[in-house]
Amino acid sequence: MDGQHSEKPHSHTTADRMSSTTSQNPRIFSPVSRSTKDLSYMKVPAHRDRQAHPTTILLCKSQSSQAALVPKEHKMFMEEAYNAAICFKMLRDLNSSDPLRLKYIIKKINNMAYGAPNLVLETIHDYFVDNPEISSRHKFRLFHVLEAVIESSDSLEEAWEKSFMQLALENMTKSTELEEAYQDAASNVLLAICRHSWRVVARHLETEVLTGIFPHRSLLYVMGILTSTEAIFNQGDKACWEEHLAQMAVKSVQFLNTDAWYKALLLALTRPDQTCQEQPPEKAFLFIYYGLILQAEDNSTTVRAHLRSLLDTSHQWPKQREGMALTIGLAAVRHLDHVWAVLEQFGQSTPIKWSLQSSCLKNSEDLQWKWASSTMLLAYGQMAVRAKAHILPWVDNILSRMVFYFHYSSWDETLKQSFLTAVLMLVGAISRNEGAHSYKFSQISELLECLMVLVEKEPQDTLCTSTRQQAFHIVASLCKLRPPLDLERKSWILSVCLHSVLALPLLDVLEKHTCLFLEPPNIQHTPALRRASALCRCWGLAAADVLHVPSQTLYNKTAEALDQMLQSFIVQNPTTNELHFLLSHLYLWLASEKAHERQRAMHSCMALLRFLSQNPYLDPKEDFKRIGQLVCVLGILCQDPDRATQHSSLEGVGHLYQLLRCQRATETRKVEVQTPEQLSQAHGNGTPVWSSGDQKTAPPASQEPVFPKDGVLQLGSSQVIKEVMKHLTMAELTDLIWTAIEGLGSTSPFRVQAAADVLLTTIKEHGANLETVANLGRAIHLQLCSIRIPQAKEDVLHAVTLLARSHTPELVATFLDFSIPLDSHAFRLWRALGAEQPVSRVVLATLLDWLRERPLPGGAGNGSPQPKDQPWLRSLAAMNTLHELQFAREFKKAVREAHPELLLALLTQLHYVLELNPPEGPPPGQEAPETTTPSPQSCSTSLEALRSLLSTTGHWQDFAFLELQDAWKLFTTIHTYPQGVGLLARAMVQNRCQQIKAVTSQLLPSLQSKEERERKAAILILTEFLYSPTMLEVLPRQAALTTLARSLRDPSPEVRVLSLQGLGNILFHPEKGSLLCGQLPPFLDGFFQNSEQAVVQVMGTVSDVLHRLGVHGAAAQSLRVAIYARSFFDDERAGIRAAAMALFGDLVAAVASRELSGLRAQVHQSMVPLLLHLRDCCPAVVKQAKFSLYRCALQLRWRLPHTLFCTLAWEQGLSARHFLWTRLMTRSQEEFSIHLAQALSYLHSQHRRIKTWAALFIGYTTCYHPQAVSQMLNSVDTNLLFSTFEDLKKDPEPGIREFATRQFSFLQKVAARPQ
Repeated sequence: MDGQHSEKPHSHTTADRMSSTTSQNPRIFSPVSRSTKDLSYMKVPAHRDRQAHPTTILLCKSQSSQAALVPKEHKMFMEEAYNAAICFKMLRDLNSSDPLRLKYIIKKINNMAYGAPNLVLETIHDYFVDNPEISSRHKFRLFHVLEAVIESSDSLEEAWEKSFMQLALENMTKSTELEEAYQDAASNVLLAICRHSWRVVARHLETEVLTGIFPHRSLLYVMGILTSTEAIFNQGDKACWEEHLAQMAVKSVQFLNTDAWYKALLLALTRPDQTCQEQPPEKAFLFIYYGLILQAEDNSTTVRAHLRSLLDTSHQWPKQREGMALTIGLAAVRHLDHVWAVLEQFGQSTPIKWSLQSSCLKNSEDLQWKWASSTMLLAYGQMAVRAKAHILPWVDNILSRMVFYFHYSSWDETLKQSFLTAVLMLVGAISRNEGAHSYKFSQISELLECLMVLVEKEPQDTLCTSTRQQAFHIVASLCKLRPPLDLERKSWILSVCLHSVLALPLLDVLEKHTCLFLEPPNIQHTPALRRASALCRCWGLAAADVLHVPSQTLYNKTAEALDQMLQSFIVQNPTTNELHFLLSHLYLWLASEKAHERQRAMHSCMALLRFLSQNPYLDPKEDFKRIGQLVCVLGILCQDPDRATQHSSLEGVGHLYQLLRCQRATETRKVEVQTPEQLSQAHGNGTPVWSSGDQKTAPPASQEPVFPKDGVLQLGSSQVIKEVMKHLTMAELTDLIWTAIEGLGSTSPFRVQAAADVLLTTIKEHGANLETVANLGRAIHLQLCSIRIPQAKEDVLHAVTLLARSHTPELVATFLDFSIPLDSHAFRLWRALGAEQPVSRVVLATLLDWLRERPLPGGAGNGSPQPKDQPWLRSLAAMNTLHELQFAREFKKAVREAHPELLLALLTQLHYVLELNPPEGPPPGQEAPETTTPSPQSCSTSLEALRSLLSTTGHWQDFAFLELQDAWKLFTTIHTYPQGVGLLARAMVQNRCQQIKAVTSQLLPSLQSKEERERKAAILILTEFLYSPTMLEVLPRQAALTTLARSLRDPSPEVRVLSLQGLGNILFHPEKGSLLCGQLPPFLDGFFQNSEQAVVQVMGTVSDVLHRLGVHGAAAQSLRVAIYARSFFDDERAGIRAAAMALFGDLVAAVASRELSGLRAQVHQSMVPLLLHLRDCCPAVVKQAKFSLYRCALQLRWRLPHTLFCTLAWEQGLSARHFLWTRLMTRSQEEFSIHLAQALSYLHSQHRRIKTWAALFIGYTTCYHPQAVSQMLNSVDTNLLFSTFEDLKKDPEPGIREFATRQFSFLQKVAARPQ
């Protein structure tokens, strides 16, 4: 028999180990699947023809010749007998202790059953009949093989059905050393038979159950599997089984009053499971069956008593709690009021009070009550599920109890999961009720608060459970109920939910944290566990997460739940305002610095847009709110460094494009479609983008949104944005631009660059049509200072350039508001504004218009408080800006062209600033007033603007005329202002400025101005221009006379006086020339008076006469005036020296070039004195010496006149002395001798500084022209030089001492040379 089968010596050890393992856990054995790979020497049939001869039969090939002589029927009989023998032997070998051999045998039997199931079934039957005394372990294995063979059979003959059913029924209730494993194996044979004929089995089960004796565990096991497994039944049979089960429950009601039966039931229900997570199918079924029996019971007292007895059992194990809740829920189908009363009574009992205070639980026995609250929550959920249509009036009561247990229970993972499960069941029941929308639920807000608290308490660095996912599903369902959520609560929900998911770490980090936080339990995935879990799911139980779910899968499901929640919000309120409300909460995350957070947020945003594009919930007639903001955000994210975010953004743009097309379409038409995969082709390389960041899995193939097939989505991201912009209104485009400008302030480099690109693209396409740009320009300036990316800054400035083409006045007015002071960023904006030559002219013209807006503040000049509105600031800002723009390359040409207008405008502005009369600083201890008139800096800026206008536009000679006379200070007071303007106009006349004609043309309109200050400046210039012949080409003599005569009627006394002076010009009275010339000799004789003041005044009068003579000049008197003036250059009185030099300079300037021949000698002879007096101790003398030297150099046509001016004006060191000496001594030999002789004479000067300067002059000459000097010097001169240099060796200045020492040595060498 079985025990006599020979095995290899080593097989006993293996068999013992197998036996031991099976004894310890009888559920671990499972049949080998037919999908297991066959061994290399086994042949599996390629078809499933059950009538064909099995190809797996192994025949002896050596007998083929004899077999040919045997009749065909006999041959088949022999083959079947041979195969039966082989099968019989394999069944016997199942008693082997070698695991590998067992596996091989089972596979061979399964393969044989595949081809000849009846043969195998017959052999198994015969084996059981012939071997009634085989071991339990051997039977156990035979049952598994029999189960597999029956399941693999297409049909089962009635004989085999009865035979094997009887076999199973006999062994299901046997007690062996294998315990429940043996019984389950026999029960599985019965379940396999159910696949062919479940009704027959059901009748046998009903007979056994209704005997009045509590059913055996195996019967409950079979009924549990039948209840939980859909695959056993054909279509429609499962409902029949459930109906049959309900009928059995009705017939079992009688047993509730049977004490023995009820005690056995309670014992079975309360028996601890083998593991806390696993519940055997028989026990799971028993909870269901018990609930059905209570449901069928008519006596409410009996129902209450049984339910309370059930609740008084232990609540320690999770499956026990779920089973109790299921029983209560099934009982509530017919006894809802009584079930509620039982739960209320139990809720007020002592065990529940203990469970609410975990500190009261002090020993292990109290653990049975620790999670009683969890049972209550699950029971309420099951009540809702089973009550169906009757649940609506109970919803608020149930919710109030759930909220109570949430707030007052000792919180842990168990209670949290029970709470979520119960709420899910309740919400599901409400959602399935058609009348739910007519009810107004009062507890919704409290429930939402509980859910949000729960979500907020979830650890932010791990994702171990489906808590978030369940909470999102609940919120999505609750939002469909009345009353609707208010915006504040909805905003809070969105913020909490989005943060809970989007702020999770990267999936790699999340996986590591999760592994450290929760080690997956080591639980075998047995068939019993699978079936029990299926049973739980079938009857509404929450199956425990006994197996570790990968973070990737869990996150994907959680994110999907979040997306569904957002979609539920929009479905309940399908308006564009709601869409904007939802997107506004995503924008915060779309701007995150973390790539994975942006990626997740963008995917949710895209999913929402895809949902709307596929489901037309939005009203096409309703305008989108802030759609420009959405387009900009998507456009920026299309350039995200993360390629998955790029793809989602581009796909989102496609969905948005379709929404806009549908909304803006003027007529209904069918839109052709294209798949969104074309979006990703914009990257150019065709590589998948799903491998970056969190996107570790391929996108679902079923989610294919549709788009208009117009080729737009095959373009790059910037082109797609352009196409979307075509469907936006002007207000929406403005919103887009505002969003782009806001993005410029981001700390993320890519966002700044992308925002700049979007801004540039939008303005390039639609900038000309924008209605208001003032605020845009102001915002750009605010953001410009924060941009650190050069290319982004250039793009923004280019956008300003494009915007200026159509909006120059608005932008100029806006930029003026932040141009006091003008910082570097504002200056760059001004340069961008005038980057295009035509626009730069408009900018200057607009600035001039603003400059002319010169209202006086309310209290100017009287110290009264200033109004808060300060319109004069724009005028000052325009002046400040004009000053700076003169140095900008973009405005060079425009400034030159506008020189006449600028000159008059700046002169008028200077007068305006002086009129504002800036007050003194506030008294000590007092703060400055909030609004004040311009500071002295304003006057300084106006003056600098005038100075730079002359210096940057090529009018440096006019600039030099004023600079060398230090005449700029005349513009700083209102009293000396006319003198300053007159000197400037005189400089233009004397330098024969080319702008005189253009300026004269501007003077005539200015004389008609309403502003007195403008007329005053114009008349001052006109009176000086009367001395210029060039002016007569524009304004003839008679026209000038008429203009001046008209000005005599001017309201301003100053203008009338100036006009009167102009009318007295020699131009209108030629006879004055001879009269003035006749007055010169007496004036010249007055130079020799003793009074310094009188002499100075006389010299000033002569200068004035020379000026009044104008182009006519002093004629014959010029030489005499020159000689007289030169004679006073070295006068001991500083005032007279200064006046003499000023007179000489005026004379040289008044004499035309053709008349200079008579004065040339005087001019040459004045050069050295003027040069040496640059070191005069009197500043007034130095100033006049510089100016006269400069005038003489111009008349003598020295080279590098501009350099000469710069040297005289600002340089004082060695380079200045060297340059002046070079220009002076590189003339003719005659001039060389004169200059050297004059320098030698100054060695006798009483002024040490002049004497030193002369010595240095001679020293330079000696170094560069030693031979010429040696020829001109006599012994007296040489000794004088030695003596001078000897004294200079003691000079306080080190440089002078060193120079003197070297010159003394060099002079000795020169003197020693032979003549």
